[in-house]
Amino acid sequence: MIDASLNFLSQGLLDLPVWGYVVAALILTHITIASVTIYLHRHQAHRALELHPLVSHFCRFWLWLTTGMRTGEWVAIHRKHHAKCETEEDPHSPQVRGINEVLWRGAELYNRACNIPGIVQEYGHGTPDDWLERHVYARSINSGISLMLIVDLLLFGVGGLTVWAVQMLWIPFFAAGVINGIGHYWGYRNYEVPDAATNIVPWGILVGGEELHNNHHTYAGSAKLSSKSWEFDIGWMYVRMLAALGLATVKKLPPEMVVDPHKGAVDMDTLKAVVSNRFQIMSHYCRDVLKHVHRDELRVADKSYRNMLKRARRLLVREESLMDEHARLRLNSVLSRSQTLKTVYRFKQTLQDIGKRSAATQDQLLHALQEWCREAEETGIQALEDFARALRGYSLRPVMI
Repeated sequence: MIDASLNFLSQGLLDLPVWGYVVAALILTHITIASVTIYLHRHQAHRALELHPLVSHFCRFWLWLTTGMRTGEWVAIHRKHHAKCETEEDPHSPQVRGINEVLWRGAELYNRACNIPGIVQEYGHGTPDDWLERHVYARSINSGISLMLIVDLLLFGVGGLTVWAVQMLWIPFFAAGVINGIGHYWGYRNYEVPDAATNIVPWGILVGGEELHNNHHTYAGSAKLSSKSWEFDIGWMYVRMLAALGLATVKKLPPEMVVDPHKGAVDMDTLKAVVSNRFQIMSHYCRDVLKHVHRDELRVADKSYRNMLKRARRLLVREESLMDEHARLRLNSVLSRSQTLKTVYRFKQTLQDIGKRSAATQDQLLHALQEWCREAEETGIQALEDFARALRGYSLRPVMI
């Protein structure tokens, strides 16, 4: 009897081999990250999708067990991050606080932000405020975590302590540290948004698609985080599975553009496509014009200028507000030696400005875009002329959900 009890305490109900504990820990933590990205992030914070109450309540209950996070607080901190991104008021910007601070002390920054007076009232509107939230989830945070420990010990025995520890560390490190830290510090960028958000691959299985952070900051309201054909958003896969079962409804996706090669005039449809999808337009401009001209300049440059051009390649496409003084000086040195490169860079800035002019009327913006295309086609720069002619045919296509 005593031996059986000792075996139960050491092995638990499941009596798994070592590799079984590893698999169990990965499955349990994956459910947690899926709950964060689907429920907290895409559903609650950005309202990009609706969830069936069964799924919503399961995620809320599971996060209470594995993180102790309150929905309203998480949503408020995330929305404030978007509203105050890369400023002193950003709860977790590595550009302001340093990468080590955010990567290794992300959970501490989160808890500090939770204690800011009025943050939930200002940014957490629309989050659950029912009886369960007030009397269970919001009042008994440690109870959920303690209950998870008991369940892990019953299932896995002494090894459950390790499984539980991994569960408790998973979100503080990968979400609060890696995504909020590395996701604003290192990686590649599909879109030059006015913050430092980057995409990190190939960590999708660990962080549920949240590694596509640059894409998310470009289209914050989208339920889908992948943009390129080779990017994999596992969270989006789960959303589609839930939708197929009638347990989720997708509300928002990025706008889609179509190009009509026979359309010869810049009209309101063109303007709507440029304004609604300005980051993708600028990405196309950098790829089809700036990088093309940059390659042409490299072919004819002498050795000293060729070295300058190579070092300035990323600066040509970089969001200007993210450059420091040294980077601006380097870029201006390169542009001063090539009139062609200087011209296409100036047109990039002008096109960017059209997409940003929120105070201008539609007629003013339409006139500005028409003038931009006319002047671009008169520059004598083939890549710029081709882009301007293609731009005339842009329009938005209804998004199929």
